[in-house]
Amino acid sequence: MTSGLSYVKRIGKFIVELREQAGLTQADLAESLSTSQSAVARMEKGEQNFSTEMLSKISKVLNREIITLSTGAINFKIEGGYKLEGIITTNTSKNSAVSLLCASLLNKGKTVLKGMPKIEEVFRVIEVLESLGASMKWDENDVEITPPKNIGTEKINIESFVKTRSALMLLGPLAHLLSKFSLPHPGGCELGRRTVRPHLYALEKLGVKIKTTKTQYEIDVKKLKPAEIVLYESGDTVTENVLMAAAKIPGQTVIKFASANYQVQDLCHFLQLLGVKIEGIGTTTLVVQGVADINQNVEFYPSEDPIESMLFLSIAATTGSSLTIERCPIDFLELELLKLEKMGFKFKLSKVYKSKNGHTKLVDIKTLPSKLVALEEKIYARPFPGLNIDNLPFFVPIATQSRGQTLIHDWVYENRAIYYMELNKLNADIILADPHRVFINGPSELKPAEVVCPPALRPAVIILIAMLAAKGTSILRNVYSINRGYEDLVNRLNKLGAKIKILKGI
Repeated sequence: MTSGLSYVKRIGKFIVELREQAGLTQADLAESLSTSQSAVARMEKGEQNFSTEMLSKISKVLNREIITLSTGAINFKIEGGYKLEGIITTNTSKNSAVSLLCASLLNKGKTVLKGMPKIEEVFRVIEVLESLGASMKWDENDVEITPPKNIGTEKINIESFVKTRSALMLLGPLAHLLSKFSLPHPGGCELGRRTVRPHLYALEKLGVKIKTTKTQYEIDVKKLKPAEIVLYESGDTVTENVLMAAAKIPGQTVIKFASANYQVQDLCHFLQLLGVKIEGIGTTTLVVQGVADINQNVEFYPSEDPIESMLFLSIAATTGSSLTIERCPIDFLELELLKLEKMGFKFKLSKVYKSKNGHTKLVDIKTLPSKLVALEEKIYARPFPGLNIDNLPFFVPIATQSRGQTLIHDWVYENRAIYYMELNKLNADIILADPHRVFINGPSELKPAEVVCPPALRPAVIILIAMLAAKGTSILRNVYSINRGYEDLVNRLNKLGAKIKILKGI
């Protein structure tokens, strides 16, 4: 009986978490379920048994699976409060990997992408490419791609497509393979109104007509032509989409207000390997000389992931640990490291060496336990060479251990700063000023808690970081968001002295 009651209470607590994340009151949930508020209150307190029908209803209203009868949700049990020590190596970039997978469709020859991260986001894109007719073969961490002989979107894997926003980058390559096709609306992290208009505006300039319906994009390609394009926003994926479309249009295409970020530079170097001429790599103006036909057998290494390097820097700073983080792409971490240095974070850099792709500059970073202080200035992100938008959340757990008040301004996404408030469940002192700004008072003695992962990668992983610093046992539930972006993270952290167990089911 005790065990059964425990499960009912856990389910109730889980429902509270999901309801609060959805911004619903008990009354709102009760109305959606056609029941009373008192019944919802009993459910959330674990004082009422659940029928499978009611669990199904709650799952639909809250748009998250409450309980599954097969493999179940994956959860982490974290024994926090330990210092970590040792060497950890930065993996290749998730964001580069997914764009290169999409770009492989431009090549009629065989593409081998070396050292690819084995993560959920990569698996989903591969499933989509397979459903289009491409042959995908893993050899350890290398992926060999043979393009489809007959391609079509009629049998596209919709379930995989809607789980990743990255699949939107198929627009550019498919414009060269099909005159008419449709794609579902993409998914990925739930971070507010992430508009696709920049993609549509830019691709229209090249001759790609896109009609948006309630469920999909309908694409009509008549004649592609080079153009001079001013991007509606300096986004990574829109820059990549336009690059891929321009790559096989003979003539000169100029892309202004382009992203100069690491994954865009990776894509540029890959396209150069395929024979496309590109000037301005690493700047905000790219000049592309497209080629009509690409048919080459090539191998390419994605760059190392600066966002993963920053994850380990955040863990080291938040837990006061001595780590050596190998293969860090320094060009994309310089401003982050400067901010950390001014916060009192101590570290040493090795000499610069090159990545296997021959382009990316790498260093090893050795961290030391440090007494941290809050910066007087706000911390905010900008397109490269500014502080990386994906690295900004990692300053939140660091700020909880810094003396003074830190202002973090997350101006890009509507919802992400709201997710930062989840750290208050671990005794952080975070004040939400508005949907984009939080004030963090530190240092706080973080305490263990049971928390449901937000449906967004970086907000989810910063909760894990805080749990590593909180002395005692914490439970982090529904960690799919984390597995989307990090390969074998639990084992890698446990080798450094972390104590994390993987749990399945409620």
